[in-house]
Amino acid sequence: MIGKAMVCMMAAAMVSGFGCSAEERSVASKVSAEPGRVLVAYYSWGGNTRFAAEKIQQLTGGTLFEIKPADPYPSDYNACVEQAKRECRSGFKPALASKVENFDRYDVIFVGTPNWWSTMAPPVLTFLTSSDFRGKTVIPFVTHGGGGMARCEQDMRKACPQASFVRGGAFSGSGIRNAEAALAKWVNEVFSSGK
Repeated sequence: MIGKAMVCMMAAAMVSGFGCSAEERSVASKVSAEPGRVLVAYYSWGGNTRFAAEKIQQLTGGTLFEIKPADPYPSDYNACVEQAKRECRSGFKPALASKVENFDRYDVIFVGTPNWWSTMAPPVLTFLTSSDFRGKTVIPFVTHGGGGMARCEQDMRKACPQASFVRGGAFSGSGIRNAEAALAKWVNEVFSSGK
């Protein structure tokens, strides 16, 4: 009887251990790619995520792509907050104004978003679910007003489970223009150019 119980406990431990290992395999500590194989895709409402994306593009030599909804969000802050709240809670995926040309050529994709209601902005959700991310590595980056990464990276993983992920970076939106050193340090920790 004790032998059977011990075998069952060992089997359960092995199964749960394999589950952890599978997730750990999907997280590389650092990736390398030639600049032509790197895409820096981002959505930015107020300009903070755009600033971060432009700095990441300069550091990696990758291609910059702005994720734009076909119908822009209101320019009024409070109206945008209310719309974003409704959309984030419902999982809404807005139509996008354009798609990445030759998406297949990119191996490493930095994906930038503001933290809206503890998750990614809805246009980023559309971007992640409307392309084939098989064999690609996603590196999330988030700008925020105090909420940090929250569920952004976790929700990105759910949106494109076929991709591999590298540890994301979260940066304060209000201080982003003074965070170039922090951005560069993080990029250096997660990416190296394969020139």
